[in-house]
Amino acid sequence: MTPRKEFDHYLDQLHEMLVEMGQRVERALSEAMESLKTLDTARATSVIGADPEINRLEEKIEELGSKLIVTQQPVAKDLRRILAAFKIASDLERMGDLSLDIAKVTLRLEGQTLIKPLIDLPRMAEIVQVMINESIQSFVQEDVGLAYKMAKDDDNVDALYKQITRELWSLMFENPQTISQSMQLNFVGRFIERIADHATNIGESVVYLVTGKRPDLN
Repeated sequence: MTPRKEFDHYLDQLHEMLVEMGQRVERALSEAMESLKTLDTARATSVIGADPEINRLEEKIEELGSKLIVTQQPVAKDLRRILAAFKIASDLERMGDLSLDIAKVTLRLEGQTLIKPLIDLPRMAEIVQVMINESIQSFVQEDVGLAYKMAKDDDNVDALYKQITRELWSLMFENPQTISQSMQLNFVGRFIERIADHATNIGESVVYLVTGKRPDLN
């Protein structure tokens, strides 16, 4: 195998691990939100139990990327590919942690009844799940257009979060007994909003990879 083919082979492995990591994070967010909608503590516990594998994938990406830098001494775009993979893995790891935080809210609400059916929080999560998937695809395909789409999607998530916050504050004002749960649900909105920010960060990494310049998509 020529040095170039060997390098490309390991790059493909990096891509595969990032795709798997993205899929696991996407699943964690979906399962965490489903656990919250039904206050299913068993489902929430499963999300928490799956988080270490996301962390292990980040470690594997860092190990392989570091090995490539040391042994192949990549330059220009090849080096940017590896540096982007490091940054994307870090963003995905934080997304996993935030999904875990949503699952922990489910556990904190154990035994309670939801103060209102959850509609906008799941809508936020659905948008963000698409963002996670498309952010990874933008990296694998080096698709700058898809990377820039993250900013538009992030604006939609921010708008929903503001709407949710207003509704929860109204509920708390009308009925002080809802304050504790309303605050927990507002935390969930914040967690989802932060996941969207990390997906936007991945878009920035892709633009940097392709153009060599770091944009501001936020």
